[in-house]
Amino acid sequence: MNFSLSPELLSLQEKVREFIKTEIIPMENDPRQDAHGPHESLKHELIEKAKKIGLLTPHGPKEYGCLALSHVEKAIVFEEAGYSTLGPIALNVHAPDEGNIHLLSEVASPEQKERWLKPLVEGKIRSCFAMTEPAPGAGADPSMLNTTAVLDGNDYVINGTKWFITGAVGASFAIIMAKMEDGSATMFLSDMDVLGIKVVRQMEALDSCFTGGHAVVEFNQLRVPKENVLGAVGKGFRYAQVRLAPARLTHCMRWLGQARRANDIAVEYARNRQAFGQVLGTHEGVGFMLADNDMDLQTARLHIWHTAWLLDQGEKGNFESSRAKTICAEAQWRVVDRCVQILGGQGVTGETIVMRIFKDLRAFRIYDGPSEVHRWSMARKILNLKK
Repeated sequence: MNFSLSPELLSLQEKVREFIKTEIIPMENDPRQDAHGPHESLKHELIEKAKKIGLLTPHGPKEYGCLALSHVEKAIVFEEAGYSTLGPIALNVHAPDEGNIHLLSEVASPEQKERWLKPLVEGKIRSCFAMTEPAPGAGADPSMLNTTAVLDGNDYVINGTKWFITGAVGASFAIIMAKMEDGSATMFLSDMDVLGIKVVRQMEALDSCFTGGHAVVEFNQLRVPKENVLGAVGKGFRYAQVRLAPARLTHCMRWLGQARRANDIAVEYARNRQAFGQVLGTHEGVGFMLADNDMDLQTARLHIWHTAWLLDQGEKGNFESSRAKTICAEAQWRVVDRCVQILGGQGVTGETIVMRIFKDLRAFRIYDGPSEVHRWSMARKILNLKK
């Protein structure tokens, strides 16, 4: 693996970095945000800014005027986007839309792409991915899927309840995972504003970085035409891996930017704050934390780049993405936790953005698979208990 970046990629990195610094960071205190994320009007304003300079949906397909970034290229661009809490929304590389764009690009029919993928890439609409369910349904174990789909004439009838569905409020369409009568799983595409879908409530959450927040969604006799099956019937679990392995990694990329931002703020504070007769950073307790931050940031970055490189070689990367997700989620959490400690009172108040990053980042150790589940999955593969 060659760790050098091409002149073109370095230029793109600098372009995104400058855009985030001059256009997006100044908007982080915009009042059009609440506990459930940035409001739609703010989202559209941010997207227009990225669109003007050719940075909108850079990972999207070339046929829609996007850059079709490779996984390694995404690692560079998404980290820079993540440097601001609003950056991923501005570039349209936030979850769940980023993962859904990847999945639809790989699996959707031409008609489905025109109907749902094109406006999603253009930033005109949002989407959600409905898989997780309340107990005893699917959570970290997708095989426990309880939502059902039964063929009735030319339609599938879907019934079930999903929760922790990111972005459901305000989404234009959903990708729904449901269990078939033979026990397999299938993905379905459905507009959200149809009879049979009900957003029950928004859930209170630690994080506040996703437009639409997280919600409970009920499907009651939802009818989905056969032509809205995503891919092939019975291949839902396979397609979930098409989506989830790269999506785990792009989470790592964006959060690396957040952790780097927090560390930069902590470094600047430690460089200038006087305490006990000397600069704060010269106290070993603080200096050692900054050194540990540097090691954790670089460790996370190397795991991201390596896994991205494997995906670009055509590898599935399931094992490596589990490893990277676990390492990155925990390393980046340690970085931000240390930054809070270094900043003291400024770390636990809204005087800096570090408090918000701290709250948002904690959830990363849970979503897209808790660390414990990834360790369990890795152990089984190491022991050859599961291929």
